[in-house]
Amino acid sequence: MNQPASLDDATGLQNMQQLIQLRWIAVVGQVVTIAIVHFGFGIRLPLGAMTAVLACLVAFNAASLLRWRAHREVTNGELFFALLVDVGMLTAQLYLSGGATNPFTFLYLLQVILGAVLLEAWSTWTMVAVTSACFAGLALLSRPLTLPLDHYRGLASPYIQGMLICFALNAGLLVIFITRIGRNLRARDARLAALRQRAAEEEHIVRMGLLASGAAHELGTPLATLAVILGDWRRMPAFSSNPELLQEVGEMQTQVLRCKSIVSGILLSAGEARGESSAKTTIGTFLGELAEDWRVRHPGIDFVYENRFGADLPMVSDSALKQMIGNLLDNAGEASRRSVRLEAAREADALTLMVADDGAGFAPGMLAQFGKPYQSSKGRPGGGLGLFLVVNVARTLGGVVAARNRPEGGAVVQLTLPLAAITLEEEDEEDGS
Repeated sequence: MNQPASLDDATGLQNMQQLIQLRWIAVVGQVVTIAIVHFGFGIRLPLGAMTAVLACLVAFNAASLLRWRAHREVTNGELFFALLVDVGMLTAQLYLSGGATNPFTFLYLLQVILGAVLLEAWSTWTMVAVTSACFAGLALLSRPLTLPLDHYRGLASPYIQGMLICFALNAGLLVIFITRIGRNLRARDARLAALRQRAAEEEHIVRMGLLASGAAHELGTPLATLAVILGDWRRMPAFSSNPELLQEVGEMQTQVLRCKSIVSGILLSAGEARGESSAKTTIGTFLGELAEDWRVRHPGIDFVYENRFGADLPMVSDSALKQMIGNLLDNAGEASRRSVRLEAAREADALTLMVADDGAGFAPGMLAQFGKPYQSSKGRPGGGLGLFLVVNVARTLGGVVAARNRPEGGAVVQLTLPLAAITLEEEDEEDGS
């Protein structure tokens, strides 16, 4: 599976920023090292030429800093070029300060390792070839440092001291920056895994939608047949003369009509017949009618609805939104002991709906996997799909769903939807008037 470009862009930008930070550290380190060697050890260095190289490195890094504040996409080629510039600057400084005899030649290894972590395979091997050629060129063309051959003195030898400093510098920078780069790569992989999971969940929803739509089509004919038969029964003398049977037939007709309404809702959610039931309304009216309908269908539950939204806004009644809120209320009703509460409020440019119940609350494992399919405490096949659909519909609208347990008992599910996704624009309202 190809990685999304946005993930690679974000990771590449973070890695480029790490290189810019590393370059600033290199500038400071070179200034300190040149000063110690020239003035502390008394080893004469071409300060003018080395300062000019440092100025070029500072100018390049400042330009890089400005560029990557304005541009967000970083390619492999640009990372490769940045590392080549670092190799070139290091080679120039080493050429001016002893060439291959300078203990800081081991800093080439830092560039190779960074290339192995950041670059594609061909770029990494090119970096190996370039650094090897630079080292060979320094051995052939540069003038060696005037250091005494006193390696037998151990740490008292300036050359051994330089090697120790170079080793510590390499090790420290590698630990710091490889750790940071690894963290960037792990974050990229985590974002990629989340996108894959989301794609799998959306594919799962599509399959369920196709199955539900097919089943709804198949159920339409037998439900229509039942409605006709029940209508005929009401007119038959054997039923019309018996009040008890007539009442039962009426109840059966009511349930058949409810089944037909559910089937129509499924087809509507699948994108069929939307023009027949979409209607202009307001948020307050929409929520009020939804709450009243739920209260009528659940007479045994103490249901409280509180609207604290404020100034009403126009919207189009949508079956998917209605079913999403209905699923939240149904889940709360099944979990509650006796009461369910629905609160609507406005927070900035978002509609916030809070559904609370007085049941046993969510188990810790369910809270950790909230919104995943088949995570349910109801113990029946297919349980947990309601909240799964709620989370995915909300995500499609740009909203979020969060759940928590209340200290006094019960659970709270909060649905937050951006108003831009559910309301009508003022221009649309004026045009429709």
